[in-house]
Amino acid sequence: MSVAEQRKIVLLRHAKADWPQVSDHERPLADRGRQDAPLVGRRLADTGIAFDLALCSTASRTRETWKLAVHELPHRPRTVYEERIYEASPGELIALLNETPDDTRDVILIGHNPGVHGVVDILAGRAEGDARTRMTDRGFPTAAFAVLTHSGPWKTLEPGTATLDEYWAP
Repeated sequence: MSVAEQRKIVLLRHAKADWPQVSDHERPLADRGRQDAPLVGRRLADTGIAFDLALCSTASRTRETWKLAVHELPHRPRTVYEERIYEASPGELIALLNETPDDTRDVILIGHNPGVHGVVDILAGRAEGDARTRMTDRGFPTAAFAVLTHSGPWKTLEPGTATLDEYWAP
């Protein structure tokens, strides 16, 4: 694979979580989250992106979101459950993406706000159509995702180097 080839990065916020008497890390999905997660998977399948790698937070709600969403995809990517995603800042998430091997083309990161939304804001130097306006108007609610395109090696992913191609929220 040429390192100048276009890469897709999808940043997905976990689906709606419940608030039982457990630690934040162990919060499960709420009923609405369990309904939205397969819908997200179908919408991700509609993008046509064949993910090579999924980076998923170790928190219960992100693992459960991914488990329900990935069954809707035509191809199941290699999944790495990464504890550094939980409570990560946008800069920490970008640093994690910078570690992606260059033979990996398309990545999905399943995480939390405000980090996920922050990464999209920071990386997207350009936007297609009204994607940025819709994201600004809606924020980044649970089960929302953004699709970014970046050309070049993963280590060159930095502020302003990507294009926001699509934004979707249920």
